Amino acid sequence: MRLLFLSILSLASTLSIAQQVQDSVTLSQQDSIPFVRKDTLTIIGVGDIMMGTSYPEDKLPPNDGAFLMKDVEPVLRNADVTFGNLEGTLLDAGGTPKTCKDPKVCYVFRTPTRYIKNLISAGFDMMSLANNHAGDFGEAGRSSSMKTLEAGGILHAGQMNQKTVIFEKDSIKYGLVAFAPNTNCVSFNDHAGAVALVKQLDSLVDIVIVSFHGGAEGAQYQNIPRTNELFHGENRGDVYKFSHLMIDAGADIIFGHGPHVTRAVDVYKERFIAYSLGNFCTYRGISVSGVNGLAPIIKVYTDRTGKLFKAEITPTYQSYGTGVKIDSQKQVIKKIQELTKKDLPESPVRIDDNGLITYIAQ
Repeated sequence: MRLLFLSILSLASTLSIAQQVQDSVTLSQQDSIPFVRKDTLTIIGVGDIMMGTSYPEDKLPPNDGAFLMKDVEPVLRNADVTFGNLEGTLLDAGGTPKTCKDPKVCYVFRTPTRYIKNLISAGFDMMSLANNHAGDFGEAGRSSSMKTLEAGGILHAGQMNQKTVIFEKDSIKYGLVAFAPNTNCVSFNDHAGAVALVKQLDSLVDIVIVSFHGGAEGAQYQNIPRTNELFHGENRGDVYKFSHLMIDAGADIIFGHGPHVTRAVDVYKERFIAYSLGNFCTYRGISVSGVNGLAPIIKVYTDRTGKLFKAEITPTYQSYGTGVKIDSQKQVIKKIQELTKKDLPESPVRIDDNGLITYIAQ
């Protein structure tokens, strides 16, 4: 699945990109085919993606990570739009590695630009670049990530020099805006500014997708406290309040990231919220032990205005050094059921044992 328009730059070393560009041209040439109006839209969201790092030591997967998402590619490609959070930089060399007040909790990720072919193969259409690792190598890393994504025809939002992105597919206009409480990212804690951005997008597009990076990190932070969360002295915001504010402002789908574990899901004003999608594809450098290795692929079904029909969870898991696998034990479905019931008892959401998410309209 590719979008019908691409921003193409040169990346001569990656033959896969050239093939994707050719595919997009072929699709564009089919514009004259009579269009059938779509009344049901499908948007897939997944969590953090960090396909290995060459810094400070080589923790790169064999075969350039081609196996990392191979098992779930058919799932990821089966939607109108597929979204993920790029946790790190796409950079071959150079840049200035970030430093932290506490070196024990300082992680820096540099993934080679050629790994973009894995995102293309998996069918990603857009990425958030609003998180605490987008600036791991300063301006050089940010610039390289953006150029590499654009070369692969993958849209992005969340950095201050590209806060939002708008695109059209099958006569539907989509808008993405991404937020984080980190330097050079669109501010997660500036609620007034966030509301203004979402209202502006809502005036221009049919479907507004909001991504945020917020909440404390780790297995002990699976629950939603409905208050500001602090983590190593950083204000990670109130994810519950923020999500509801964004929907009040015009957002249609909320995809949350940050805690590195999965959190509850919600429906508010007939719009879907995932408070955290966990570690989706994180090869080493990030713990995937226990609940940290469980993550959903969430497919959201809406009408042309963003009103939720239903959503579906495909359960996945990772173990150290492996790719993403579909979980026959459906562990993350059970976890989301448990967390949603405990944290959001008033929510109209119902989640069955196979991952079907429905709700009772209020």
